[in-house]
Amino acid sequence: MLKFLGDFATILGEMAPYLLLGFFFAGLLYAFIPREKIDKYFNGSPFRSSVFSSLLGIPLPLCSCGVIPTGAALYKNGASKGGTVSFLISTPQTGVDSILATFSLMGLPFAIIRPIAALITGISGGLITSVITKNESVPQQTSDTVSKPKTLGQKIKDVFRYGFVEFIQDISKWLIIGLVLAAIISALIPNDFFELLNLSPILQMLLILAVSVPLYICATGSIPLAAILILKGVSPGAAFVLLMAGPATNVATITMIGKVLGKKSLFTYLGTIIIGALGSGLIIDYLLPVQWFTEITQQHLGHDHGTHLNWWQIASGVLLLGLMINGYIQRYRTPKKQSETQLKNNIMQLKTIKVEGMTCNHCKANVENNLQKLAFVENAVVNLAEKTVTLEGDNIDMDKVKETVESIGYKAV
Repeated sequence: MLKFLGDFATILGEMAPYLLLGFFFAGLLYAFIPREKIDKYFNGSPFRSSVFSSLLGIPLPLCSCGVIPTGAALYKNGASKGGTVSFLISTPQTGVDSILATFSLMGLPFAIIRPIAALITGISGGLITSVITKNESVPQQTSDTVSKPKTLGQKIKDVFRYGFVEFIQDISKWLIIGLVLAAIISALIPNDFFELLNLSPILQMLLILAVSVPLYICATGSIPLAAILILKGVSPGAAFVLLMAGPATNVATITMIGKVLGKKSLFTYLGTIIIGALGSGLIIDYLLPVQWFTEITQQHLGHDHGTHLNWWQIASGVLLLGLMINGYIQRYRTPKKQSETQLKNNIMQLKTIKVEGMTCNHCKANVENNLQKLAFVENAVVNLAEKTVTLEGDNIDMDKVKETVESIGYKAV
């Protein structure tokens, strides 16, 4: 138990300063790059839409829990299939927070290769999808409401509200799971365990791929797991397969893509991720110096009980844990009352529906934005804790509401 607690503190302390910096940059992206400016890059020629979708997706702090409904909403509102698939492949693999956290725990080579692999696979998947689905119809773009300009003060407030409250709410569960699993593996498994198994790197990659594709783990939560596996003897290439395939896909995202974009797009999506992960792993293990990918992890995690942590790492870890706790408090503190205060409470009709599949604040925003585009809906407010949407409007057409909800990958009950 002492070994587990020490290793947990070590990993948390190593990552926390860079995660906090990443959350700040995530808030900046959210506050200063409006959604309307991003949407226009998802159409056009196959190459242009694939390149821009990947470039825009890489720094965005979206894990696959948030990127799938975001991508589905983009597609529903007129984005091409190629641009949408490119976004879905590149975005969950990495983000500004996970790039910084990768650098902190695994070193510069991993931090450089992650976004490069995301860019290459995103562009490739988008181009292939554009070719094989060129004869398929794209949903008619609906009229979008442009958000009102915000003052500098409002934007600064959004930076901290999103970066240090909403975004932490979305990833804290999976980050804690990754940290706990990494600490358990570190405490219980000998450092030479995987070397004693004498598995070839390619077999290690295939085993990790088989586990990573169906299971969900966010880009940031996968970092401590990959670092500890390297410490226990897993090849760097196999660890990179976890970093790439783990965040990029899971059973829920596979189901959603098949439903919203179709089987051709789904097979392209899965094939690109699998081939890209294995190809990147093979390059790391057989073409690049192994010390590039093992020295930093050995330096940071190759000792016990967190005694090497600096005061600022300890302070950052305590602050990060405090922000996670605050995120849960804010999320579940009288959510029904907070949702009701957002409604205008006038003479308009009110209806509440249950919506399955909403998991994060990006889901909340996608459902609200798309329902508010309906002519008969004046306001839509999501209660994430209860998985409900309260609609305010005149002559609300529930069949149309259900159709809109399910067109972006959720289930209206």
